Amino acid sequence: MSTSEFLSTDAIRRLFAQAMSRMYRAEVPLYGDLVDLVAQINAQVLDTDAELASQLQRNDGRGRLDEERHGAIRVGTAEELSTLRRLFAVMGMQPVGYYDLSVAGVPVHSTAFRPTDAAALAANPFRVFTSLLRLELIEDDALRAQAAAILARRRIFTDDALALIEQAEHDGGLSAADAERFVAQALETFRWHGDATVALDTYHALQEAHRLIADVVSFRGPHINHLTPRTLDIDAAQAAMIERGMAAKAVIEGPPPRACPILLRQTSFKALEEPVHFPDGEGGRAGSHTARFGEIEQRGLALTHKGRALYDQLLTQAREADAAGSTGADYGQRLQAVFVGFPDDHATLRAEGLGFYRYQLTDAGRAAPGRVADLPAERLIAEGLATADPIIYEDFLPVSAAGIFQSNLGGGEQRAYAAHANRSAFEEALGARVHDEFALYQQLQDDSLASLRA
Repeated sequence: MSTSEFLSTDAIRRLFAQAMSRMYRAEVPLYGDLVDLVAQINAQVLDTDAELASQLQRNDGRGRLDEERHGAIRVGTAEELSTLRRLFAVMGMQPVGYYDLSVAGVPVHSTAFRPTDAAALAANPFRVFTSLLRLELIEDDALRAQAAAILARRRIFTDDALALIEQAEHDGGLSAADAERFVAQALETFRWHGDATVALDTYHALQEAHRLIADVVSFRGPHINHLTPRTLDIDAAQAAMIERGMAAKAVIEGPPPRACPILLRQTSFKALEEPVHFPDGEGGRAGSHTARFGEIEQRGLALTHKGRALYDQLLTQAREADAAGSTGADYGQRLQAVFVGFPDDHATLRAEGLGFYRYQLTDAGRAAPGRVADLPAERLIAEGLATADPIIYEDFLPVSAAGIFQSNLGGGEQRAYAAHANRSAFEEALGARVHDEFALYQQLQDDSLASLRA
């Protein structure tokens, strides 16, 4: 088969994201309510903010907004992680970034599988935040060995999914018919299974070690635990969630509200308590499990190394004030107070090198190629010959991710781990190096600057 007969990786990714959304809506009905709520908020924002609407239109952002989702999945072994890397590659998704969540009390380290170039992101920016359980952080030797043995026995991919992954790797792609089969088979890995693979006593022992450990080890597969639409106004969406009776988080994770949104803000409603059948003795035993939840996000400007260092410094100040962390009714006020130190207009953010921007000529700029060739970018902007729009942050924040995980695992415990960052071990399990997200944003900015002179 010639490569011209293959379905594009962008198209396969869109098919998979849409199928995942349909499946999750059926499994978690509140997700459907959340998608509808976000669509209403986004329509209101675009009706009242003409500048933002124009910016999204210039950068292919309007078309992707309704489809935009990210999911999260947790796996237990290096083999599972490596096979997921191959599965996502069929959809044009690469591992980007390394996240150590153990520093925030969650015994995993993670990456985000996503498209990496501008055209693919515009086509469909589906992302899956993927975490690998760190069995070495289980202190009980016997429980750690038991968990490893349980995980070694399970198979989370169908035979057909594995065969189609190998076929795509060998042939260089999949036909439309094979892509449909691939999506159907891949979806089985992410499906919820209400039958546990461990006895109830074992499940409780794993929960005592950490509730996330029980979530990863006790089931046939690494069920998708949330699917997240993108809103243009997370504060309005949070208020609407509360008005509709959804059990929303008290605190929105990430930076405070700003005139120039940066990085990522996230909130969620409480996870479902779902019935589970445990294989104990004759007939088994009934129980329940809490892990899957609804989440929304607002994405802003991708920050440079300098901008990210300032963000991390200010976030630490807010969390360490009065040793209160991100708890307490005054956390929002503490966050707002310290972030006064982070510039909140785009001209200053560009001048101080804090964020990444996409530069484009205006109609006036395209009509004056001689002037464009001689003027620096900021002069072009000042004279109306070019625009500089924020490059959207496509990745995640470890403290925010840990905060979302902790709030939705059930229970109130906060495990304390020393920082255990081990990128080399993660990449060995993955079977590949993770991409540097800062380099990807820099390339997008550099390409746009080069296009001004083309």
